Parts: sequence; C-alpha cells; structure tokens
Amino acid sequence: MRFPLADCNSPIVESMFESITEKLTAAFSRLTSRGKLTEANIQEGLREVRQALLEADVNFKVAKDFIASVTAKAVGKEVIESIRPGQQIVKIVHDELVALMGPTDGYIHWQSSGPTVILMAGLQGSGKTTTCGKLAKYLVKKGKRPLLVAADVQRPAAIQQLQVLGKDLGVPVYAEPSGRPPKICERAIGHAKETDRDVVILDTAGRLHIDAALMQEVKEVADRTKPDEIFLVCDAMTGQDAVNSASAFHAQLPLTGVVLTKLDGDARGGAAMSVKAVTGKPIKFVGLGEKLDEFDEFHPDRMASRILGMGDVITLVEKAQASLEQGKVEKAAEAFMKDQFTFVDFLEMMQQVKKMGKMKDILSMIPGLGSQLKGVDVDDKDIGRIEAIVQSMTITERLHPELFNGSRRKRVAQGSGTSVEAVNQLLRDFQQMRKMMKQMKGMMGGKLGRAKMAQFAKLKGKGGPDSEAFRKFQGGLGGPKR
Repeated sequence: MRFPLADCNSPIVESMFESITEKLTAAFSRLTSRGKLTEANIQEGLREVRQALLEADVNFKVAKDFIASVTAKAVGKEVIESIRPGQQIVKIVHDELVALMGPTDGYIHWQSSGPTVILMAGLQGSGKTTTCGKLAKYLVKKGKRPLLVAADVQRPAAIQQLQVLGKDLGVPVYAEPSGRPPKICERAIGHAKETDRDVVILDTAGRLHIDAALMQEVKEVADRTKPDEIFLVCDAMTGQDAVNSASAFHAQLPLTGVVLTKLDGDARGGAAMSVKAVTGKPIKFVGLGEKLDEFDEFHPDRMASRILGMGDVITLVEKAQASLEQGKVEKAAEAFMKDQFTFVDFLEMMQQVKKMGKMKDILSMIPGLGSQLKGVDVDDKDIGRIEAIVQSMTITERLHPELFNGSRRKRVAQGSGTSVEAVNQLLRDFQQMRKMMKQMKGMMGGKLGRAKMAQFAKLKGKGGPDSEAFRKFQGGLGGPKR
C-alpha cells in the first residue's frame, strides 16, 4: 500500500548496506542478463563485486580473500554449464558472505555457581554504556538477574548515565564515588554474590583512541575479575577504524566476541564484513537503534540475505511475534478471509504495525521489496496522518467505505487536518488492497493456506534463508528464487 502523504523526492539517510546492496544488485543483474557465462565475464563481474566491497570500507585483505574464494567456486564447469549460472553465482556469494561473517554465536558461558562476569571494552563514543544497558535488558528477558557496574571513572557523567539506564530497566547499578576501576569491579562481584545477582556487566572506561593507559587499566580489570566473557563494543559507522581498534584490542585482551553498534546508521557496512575475519572472534550481538530493546543476536545468514537484497522474512516473523497482539491479528485475519475487512480492521492493523518499528526497516525485510525503496522516503509520520484520516470517519463510514461522497470526503479531510486529495488517495489504496487480499485468499485459502502457514512457522532453526523450506516458501509467495 502506498503512503499518499509521503514526499518521495525528499532526501533520506541511507541505511546500513543500502549502497553496497545497490552495487551488488547491479553487478549480478549484468551477469544474469547474459545469455551464456564464460570464465572471462564471471571474472569481470566479480571485479565489480570486489570494487563494491572496497567502497563499503571492507578491509582490503578480507575483500581480496573473499573474491578469491568466490572465484574458485564460480568459474567451475558446474556453474558455467548450469541452467541458471547467474543465480548460481549469487548463491555462492551468499554462502561466502555467511562464512565470512559467521557463524551465529550468541552463546554466553554461564557459571554453574556464582555470577557470570561479562567485561565490556571499547573506545569512547562506541556506545559501550548504552550497550551495557541493552545487554542487561536482553538478559532480563532471558530470565537473568544482572548487575550493572559503573567502572568508567574517566568520562564525565558516565556513572550517572548508567544509573539512569539502570533505573529505567529496573536493574541495580553498582557504583563508587571514587577509586580505581579494577578494585571497583572486584568489589562489585562480591556485592553481586551478596545480593543474589547471577550476571555482572562491567562498563569499563574508554578513550578517544587506543593508548597504553587504556589497555593497562582494562587488562588489570580482566586480571582481577577473571571474566567469563570479554565483549568488544565497536561502532559500525567508523568502518575500517572499527576493524583497526578491534585488532588492537584483540592483541591485548582474550576477546570472546564483538558487539557492533549503530548498524542502523549511515554506514557502509565494512566493519560487519571485516571484523570477524580480522580478529577471528564472532560478532555476538548487534545494536540496531537508540532504544534499549533494539538489540539482538547477530545472524550472518539473515545479514547476507539483506546485503544481497533478498529480504529477511525470518526476522520479520520474529518481530511480529514479539510485538503484535495475537487476538487483534487473528481478528483482522478472520475479517480478511471472510471478505469483511473494513477501516476498523485497517486502523487496528496500522496500530499493530507501528509496534514493530520503523516502517522502512519492516518493508526492507520483505523479499524483493527492499531494493525498490531506494530514493523513496517512507516517513513514519505518514502512518499517523493516515490514522488521523480514519479516526475522523464515523463508525458507519469505517464499516462501509462505499458510502463516501464528496461532502463526506471534505468533512474527513477537515477533521484530520489533511486534504481531500489525501482522503481520496487513501480510499483508492484501501480498495486496491481489498482486491489484492481477495487474490491472496484464492492463493492462500483452505488447505494450501494452512499448509503454508505451518511451513512458515517451522522456518526458524531450519537452515535460514539457505534452507530448502525457505526457498519453497519464498517461491510460493512470489519472492525471489535462488
């Protein structure tokens, strides 16, 4: 459905990987449009892929090794002589991206007795303190009882920032007005034992750049506290600098994983594709926005699919399961199946969708749609304007849109603070959506629909976007086949 009030010509901030996705899509389009692939034009296409990686700030050696690995698999006889060689190459690139960034590893080494200690290290400005709060909220959802420790006595207001986060989360914060961080952290672990806290998250100090004092302090904290996990927090927006800092920390500390922050920002994506290859340590978690719940385990297979413009249906389903009220969703689905979908159902649907996050992020997860959003401004304020239009309708009008005449449209426009043109556009789009729903009902109804929904529910944990079940499901919905 279109957003009739959006200004499609206004500038937008490019999201993570948008630029590289565009370049890779163009390179693959040129390959797949050829009648026959040879080793020469495969090499030419992969040079474009390599250039796209370098422009995305991927480490030079990582990009070189990546292309060498893809080339070794892509120029073989099986690819060149296959029925769909271009698609075969896309599949190879996808698999190599997964191998480059993977595996999925959100595991934390829990202590069987006593608190599990997680040390968070990183440069100042990487989002380390906020990430400590996000990790605490994530662990609370997992049934843990975390204690946040304010061990950053260098940065002004760092202690207060962590205390504010702890108050918002309902998570206790251990802090001392003065003292050396190694001793503070040591005493904090004792406090955690006394107060029955099973996880201790140490927010250590950062610097604007790596220096001997920073490394000495964080190493001493690690020596005294014997952490079970040492996570390096890196700002994805700094690109190659994030990889360089990761290498320096890796040389001094026994890192167990990396947390990438600001993946929603105006970044080129090079850090996500380089940091694991350079350090050998897995990307454990990612920060996806400013809110404390915008934090999740890193899934390289899903990230690879989004980089290649294939969408991310599994994450979309998980967001829906976590955000939507099941009763209201079922009610809207029932109305849809009975051809009784009205503006009452539509309003509830819009209010539910708002809970899932930014509209452009949601749409980008739909296979085949993300690449079409380039240059289109999907403004979340438009949802509010559409809601205002629907809320300005009478109950009778919401239930019977066919009643709308000129005077009703004018009244609704005035009541919602919009224009008659905007009301007309919404009515046209709503009717078009109902027609599409009828078509979908024919495809998804009865036993076929139930079978597909059952298949959909089984996708998680079944091999992700590379699984046979996923490909069949995408094919059934008209998504891209690989």
